[in-house]
Amino acid sequence: MSEKRGGQHYGCVGVGVGPANLSLASLLHGDTTVPNLFLDRKTSFSWHDGQQMPDTTLQVSMLKDLVSLADPTNRFSFLAYLHAQGKMYHFINAQFDAMPRQEFRNYLTWAAEQNENVVFGERVLSVDFDTTFVVRTDRRTLTADNLSIGVGTAPWYPDVARDLPGDDHFHVSDFVTKASDLAGRRVCVVGGGQSGAEAFLDLISRPVAERPRRVTWVTRRRNYFPMDDSPFTNDFYTPSYSDYFARLSSETRGQLNEAHVLTSDGISEATLRQIYQRVYVQRFLEEGPDLVALHPHSEVVRVGRGATGDWCVDLRNSDHGGRVTSLETDVVVWATGFRPAAMKFLEPIAHRLERERDELSIDDSFAVRWDGPTDRNIFVHNAAPHQRGLADRNLSLIAWRSRRIADRMRKVRSDEPLGSFMEWSAKEDRSPLLPGALR
Repeated sequence: MSEKRGGQHYGCVGVGVGPANLSLASLLHGDTTVPNLFLDRKTSFSWHDGQQMPDTTLQVSMLKDLVSLADPTNRFSFLAYLHAQGKMYHFINAQFDAMPRQEFRNYLTWAAEQNENVVFGERVLSVDFDTTFVVRTDRRTLTADNLSIGVGTAPWYPDVARDLPGDDHFHVSDFVTKASDLAGRRVCVVGGGQSGAEAFLDLISRPVAERPRRVTWVTRRRNYFPMDDSPFTNDFYTPSYSDYFARLSSETRGQLNEAHVLTSDGISEATLRQIYQRVYVQRFLEEGPDLVALHPHSEVVRVGRGATGDWCVDLRNSDHGGRVTSLETDVVVWATGFRPAAMKFLEPIAHRLERERDELSIDDSFAVRWDGPTDRNIFVHNAAPHQRGLADRNLSLIAWRSRRIADRMRKVRSDEPLGSFMEWSAKEDRSPLLPGALR
């Protein structure tokens, strides 16, 4: 692939082109004060392609696109995409309760293709520093005043699933390609979040001739809990709360993330309703009582090959003193989430970067704290939930975060959105006490 623009020095070089860096690239497009280039090793844009199951939808508002919450006039908004495709009225008339995930993926692809500063098929090998950042790729060497790292996440497996042999267990991120031919087989889905729910629903909804013989759904949670999507809860996904969260102690932040996990990783009520209705129809109307097995509050503690070559999965039930139950299955689907992808290309300067727990330590502009010049920055996206909360990995704040990063590079500060209705911080009481009053 040929270069999309000439020159070897940039105000910003982006590593990885998922929604996060694509948001920044969209906000920087046309800005001659920060010449920029965004690189991705993939040959073309992709976004959770292995999880594009039929009828899956986004769990966030269509307004939480690449740019609208930072710059509603930007040419890369979702409304601009609909207009460019000539389907604005059709989308309105469709009255979707939630945006189809495939439509959002198509929008992201369109934005990447429209931006000449986004290049695919080029892998960043290493980053060093010598007055500017030196970025070596598999094609050339570039220099940059700033880096923006948005390499996304990688599938995560629990310890019991690592290094297991065979192709009959796989992560849900590969579901579309690896779960296509499961007719007559026993399948176990592990994970009680949205991805696990979607995989389970897809399997039990297939035509009879394509349907597995039995589908088991396992989660450590006490039930298949819905996502908390209520108005006040969604204040956790606003800029003002993100800044408030960042100022809390490390211990408090960890407790809040654990307490509020269902605001991000719960299951949409629409999906839960579809699952329950499908199980009802199958159990009482189609008279197939053996298709579905549901195991809440059950942790997978061992997985191994059975005597006949199938999988033996041991489940420990938390309500019964850790009693272990074994089930046999032919295929295991691990819907066990994702973790930030490795950043091995930073190894030449890794010793210069500060860390907090297992994350790169970032400031209020999402720049990594390091021992280099203050006007040379490494910005990271989606890699600091302990410092920035559950919203850090969510689509909700990508446009706002990108604008704050762009402001830092431009040496300006845009107006912030209005704060929350709620007073998150305790305010010190400086009023004088009346005689005899208790403090």
